[in-house]
Amino acid sequence: MTTTAQVVVHRDKDLMAQAAAARLITKIVDAQAARGSASVVLTGGRNGNGLLAALAAAPARDAIDWTRLDLWWGDERFLPDGDPERNYTQAREALLDSVPLNPDRVHPMPPSDGPYEVDAAAQMYAAELAAAATPEDHGPVPTFDVLMLGVGPDTHVASLFPELPAVRETERTVVGVHGAPKPPPTRISLTLRAIRAAREVWLLAAGEDKANAAAIALSGAGEIQAPAAGAYGRSRTLWLLDSAAASKLPPELYPPAVA
Repeated sequence: MTTTAQVVVHRDKDLMAQAAAARLITKIVDAQAARGSASVVLTGGRNGNGLLAALAAAPARDAIDWTRLDLWWGDERFLPDGDPERNYTQAREALLDSVPLNPDRVHPMPPSDGPYEVDAAAQMYAAELAAAATPEDHGPVPTFDVLMLGVGPDTHVASLFPELPAVRETERTVVGVHGAPKPPPTRISLTLRAIRAAREVWLLAAGEDKANAAAIALSGAGEIQAPAAGAYGRSRTLWLLDSAAASKLPPELYPPAVA
């Protein structure tokens, strides 16, 4: 890993979501002050959506200039536009429809009822990322300010599942995923190459069902067997956990005080 992971443990998942939302507001405001705009990669799932709902309810959300924020997604279920299981649909309900975003700066992954099958849709998203990258980014994707990932009980992040081809991909930035072990089987995902372009990667996990995954990924496991272990940022890698998800971590990984 290029950055040593930092672990922050909160008492429960609600506190974790509220603290992560506050942390994200600060990061976006700081990035906008420094560079004029900010870019964030969103994640779905219960923890990603919990964070967005907490952000929607946070009084400090108005400190963000929403018109100068680029939003991307780490992965998406390849389902029709508007399907309630799509990460984009859930993000709109949790937050996006209630803030004044610039629609040109919101970048959902293509739906299944568009003109592309999943592999072509992944290529289109990769092209969209490449078009947004600048020479300063030194690569085919923008240098995201914050990229958030939920961690699955099997250590998957985005739609990169243990041992499957997508987690082994080193050249492409976006791939179509076939035969995912959780429904739906067809998905689009950023690869580890794209994830590692972010300044900061935040991994979110709450609940006892995530405890083994957090312990495995933070104990030096290989990224093919534990994709979460391969998700890290250029300047910072942050694990945001509740006490249940942290319950199997060795004590040297985080201070005993629980925020």
